[in-house]
Amino acid sequence: MKRIFFFSLMLLMTIACKEQKQELVVEDASAHEISSEKWPKKLPLKPEAQAILDDWIEFASFETSFDALHTVANREDLSLVIENMITKQNQLEESTYPKEFNIPQVKSRQKVFKTYMLKVKGDLFYRTDPQESILQMMEAYNAFRNQFNVVVNNTLDTDLILDF
Repeated sequence: MKRIFFFSLMLLMTIACKEQKQELVVEDASAHEISSEKWPKKLPLKPEAQAILDDWIEFASFETSFDALHTVANREDLSLVIENMITKQNQLEESTYPKEFNIPQVKSRQKVFKTYMLKVKGDLFYRTDPQESILQMMEAYNAFRNQFNVVVNNTLDTDLILDF
């Protein structure tokens, strides 16, 4: 009985340790390419808003890192640009906002944009297609920029409303 058990155990070990064929996984190079043709362009700023934002150094740095997004050609480039944008966005978030833009409406748009940047980063980390997340991020960025235009165009004095 011991012999049968010993030989069956040896047979089982031999079968379990048998070298299995490993499949060679060849990734398609086109799967790593990113097409920026369908991405929306940046929303233009009104001259009044641009004049205020020109003095905000952190915003200018953030704008430069965002402009690099349109030059990416593959996933690795996109990953580097997104990491840089997240760093610049964190610096922007911690900076001193101009008086006109130090309002919850601007800060909330910035948080939404940050959320979509992190979503793109997650898509790149989990190797899923980031195209939809990038479009959402661009839409959130344009909403962020549009909020500057809205604030500059808003000539209504809130103190007058609150006095009644």
